[in-house]
Amino acid sequence: MKRQWLAATALLVALQTGAGIWTGAHADAAQAAKMTQYRVYQNDKALKEFAVYTDAVKYAQSFAYSHVEKIASHTWMWDNFPRYAVYQNGETNAARQFRTYEEALKLAKTLTNAHIRDLEQPGWLYSRYAAYQLYQGDKTKPAWSFMTLDEAKKEAKNWSNAHIVDIASHKWVWNNITAAQLTQQRAGSAVYQIIVDGMPTDDNMYAALTDAVHYAASITNSEVLNTATGIIAHSNAAQYQVFQNGRAIGNPLLDLQGAIKYAKRFANTQVIADGKEWWTNTPFLTVYQNDRKLTSFHTRAAAVTYAATYADASVRTADGHTIWSNEQKLLYLGWNGTSDANSVLGQLAGTQGLDIDSPTWFELSDSSGNMTDRSTNELAASIRSQGITLWPLVHNNFDAKLTTAFLANPNARQTFIKKLVGRAYEIGAEGINFDFEGLAASDRAAFTSFVKQLTDAAHASKLKVSIDLIRGDVAWNDKTAYDFAAIGEIVDTVVMMAYDQHWKGSDTPGSVAELGWVEQGVQQYLNYGIPRSKVMLGIPFYVREWKLDSQGNIVKDANGAYVSRAIFMNQLSKVIADKQAVGTYDPVSGQTKYKYTEGGFTYVFWAESSASVLQRVDIADKYDLAGVAFWRLGYEDSSLWTSLLQKK
Repeated sequence: MKRQWLAATALLVALQTGAGIWTGAHADAAQAAKMTQYRVYQNDKALKEFAVYTDAVKYAQSFAYSHVEKIASHTWMWDNFPRYAVYQNGETNAARQFRTYEEALKLAKTLTNAHIRDLEQPGWLYSRYAAYQLYQGDKTKPAWSFMTLDEAKKEAKNWSNAHIVDIASHKWVWNNITAAQLTQQRAGSAVYQIIVDGMPTDDNMYAALTDAVHYAASITNSEVLNTATGIIAHSNAAQYQVFQNGRAIGNPLLDLQGAIKYAKRFANTQVIADGKEWWTNTPFLTVYQNDRKLTSFHTRAAAVTYAATYADASVRTADGHTIWSNEQKLLYLGWNGTSDANSVLGQLAGTQGLDIDSPTWFELSDSSGNMTDRSTNELAASIRSQGITLWPLVHNNFDAKLTTAFLANPNARQTFIKKLVGRAYEIGAEGINFDFEGLAASDRAAFTSFVKQLTDAAHASKLKVSIDLIRGDVAWNDKTAYDFAAIGEIVDTVVMMAYDQHWKGSDTPGSVAELGWVEQGVQQYLNYGIPRSKVMLGIPFYVREWKLDSQGNIVKDANGAYVSRAIFMNQLSKVIADKQAVGTYDPVSGQTKYKYTEGGFTYVFWAESSASVLQRVDIADKYDLAGVAFWRLGYEDSSLWTSLLQKK
C-alpha cells in the first residue's frame, strides 16, 4: 500500500529538489540529457537503451541482425541486416550474407554454381553457373563443374575413361574413351539399367555406360542406375519444379535456366530441386498477425509500415528471423510517488522499457468532491513525447472518514468525476490510475458503484481506468471495501499491490512480499474471474528492516509501535557493507535474509534484488498477465532496467 510512503516522499522531494517548480520548456537539462532516446534490438528482442544515438549504434554493432529504434516515434534509425545473400547449389548461410553488393560479389566470383540475391528485390542480381560437368565413369566431383567446354576438356586430359555432360541438356557431349576401353567395358558385367521414377523401363541391362546413356536419351525423365553400386550414373530427369504460392505449376523442367525463364512469367514463384530453392521472386519478408500470414513485402520499410497497422503483428524473414514485432508483451508501469516535475523526469531518465508512467497528480480534497490538481500540461507533454503512456494517479489521501462522507454524496461524486476526467482528457492522458485505500468495509457497495460511475465517464472520454487493489486474501476479502470480482468486470486494468505482506504494523518480522505469497495472490485474483489481460502485478522496490530484542521479538517504541524502517533497493548494498550484514538464503520467501547486530539489538531484512524482481516478472509472465507495476521509480538500482528491458 502506498499510504505509508506519501508523506515521506513529499519530504524527500522537498529536501532534494527544493520547491520543484516546473518551468515549462526549461526543464532540468542534465536530467533531460540522460533520458534514453534510442533502443537497441536484436531481431525483435530489445537489448538496451541509450540517450545518445552514436552510443546506441556502437552497441548494436556488436550483434548480428540488430537495429536501433527511436523510442518516442518508433522510427527505425539504423540496422545491420544483410541486404545481399550468396547462394551456392541452392543454399546460403549467415557467413554468406552481406550488407553491400561489393562484398557479396567478391565471394560469389570465387564460387561455381552460385548466385547473389538482393533480399529486397525478386530474382538474382548475379549468377555464375557451370555449363559442363566432368565424369570419370560413374563418378564426379563438385570441382569438376566448368563454365566452358574447353575448361572441362583441359581437366579431362588428366583422367582416363572420362566424359563431359552438358548440364542444361543433360547430353553426353564429349569423352576420351578409346575403342579398346569401350570393347573391354562391353565385355564386362551388365550392371547399368534404365529407370524412370525408380522403376526399370524394361529388362535390358548394359555393361558399358555409354551404351546405357545413348539408349536412355530417347526416354523422357530416365536415369541410368548402376545396380552394383546404387549410383545414378546419368540422369535425364526433369528435376526443376516451379511453384507458385506453394503449389506446383507446369511440368518439371530439365534445366535450371529454363525453369527460371518459366517462373519469371508469374508472381510469387520458386524453382525447387532436391528440396532446395534455386531461384525465387517471392518477397523475403512476410507479415504475420500472431501465426496467421497476412501478406509479403520485398522491403523492410514497407513490411514494418504495414505490420504496424495490425495488433499482435510481426515481420519475419524467409530464413526464420523475426525482425520486428508489436505482439503483446508484458507492460511495465511505474509509479512516481510524486508530482514534482524534476523528480519525475529524473526517475524516467533511469528507466528502460517503461510503457506507462503514473505521477501522483490528483487527490480527493474534501467530501464535497473538490479535487487537488498538481498536474501540468508541460510535464504531461514531456512524458508522452518520450513514447510513454500517461496514467496519472488519483488518491483519497487514504482518509476513510472523508471517503465515506464523499461516497454518500451523489453530487460530490459527480463533481469529482467531472473534474478528474475533464483534466485527464485536457492534458492528453491515456488513462487514470485510481488508488483509493484505507476504506471502511461498510462502503463496499458504494465504492463499487463509484468505480462504475467513474469508469463510464472515463470511457466516454476515451480514457482507460486502472485501479490499485491490495493483494488481500480470499479468506477475508468479502469483509473489505473491495469487491474484486465486480470491480474486475468494470475497469480496464486491476493492479494487484503484491507487497506489504509484512508491513510496519506487523507483529512478526518478514519479507515485504514472499514469492510464494505473491504467486498465490495472482492465483486468487484470477479465481475471482478477473481476466489475465486485465491484471498487472505490483512489485516493490523497497524492503523493511526490523529491530529485534534478545528474544527475537520486534522492539516497540515509546508509543507502543513496532520499530522498523523502509530501505530502498538502491540503498541496500551500502547498508549491507556498512553494517557487515550476513545473508543467508530463505527458502520460505525465496529471498536472501540479511542480519546484523548493533547496540545490543539484532536487525533483519529480506533483500529485494534484481534477481527477486525478475522472478516476480516471471510470475506475471507465467500466468500471462497484462504486465507489472513498480512501487516506486527512483528506489531501484538503475542497472536493473537493462535486465527488465530484456525480460520483456
